[in-house]
Amino acid sequence: MSRTFLEIEGERGVVSRYRRHPNGKGYVAVGAEVDPSAYVDPTSYVEAGAKVGPKAWIGSGSWIEHDAILGAGVFVGANVHVGASAVIGRTSKIGSHSRIGEKAAISDATLIENDTTIAPGAVLRRGAGSGGGSASGSSDYVRAA
Repeated sequence: MSRTFLEIEGERGVVSRYRRHPNGKGYVAVGAEVDPSAYVDPTSYVEAGAKVGPKAWIGSGSWIEHDAILGAGVFVGANVHVGASAVIGRTSKIGSHSRIGEKAAISDATLIENDTTIAPGAVLRRGAGSGGGSASGSSDYVRAA
């Protein structure tokens, strides 16, 4: 008999059930909504409550926390951590080894360079700062109230 679900115990002792996404074979928790056209790399995880839009791409070793929202066509590079309740707008690109803080909001069509950290609760608007949408410094976002 083949195993349909994988159970993983988290840091706080809570056991979550994951299934393989048909496109890419990444781990998707029961309760997450991932569009069938999205790609989830086999070494990536999407937690319960997260929503991943059509044609989104989640690269290797990435982790999408609970209640995060990735819009249609979002590209998430390798080894990216998207914090709980973060929102990433349509067609945005998140570079490899980046960290998106909890409850951060990134507008549509925004480029986040590799190795970038976006603070928890930050709001990043396309075209903010001199980077034309890229988040290369603290002037590219403002802290949410």
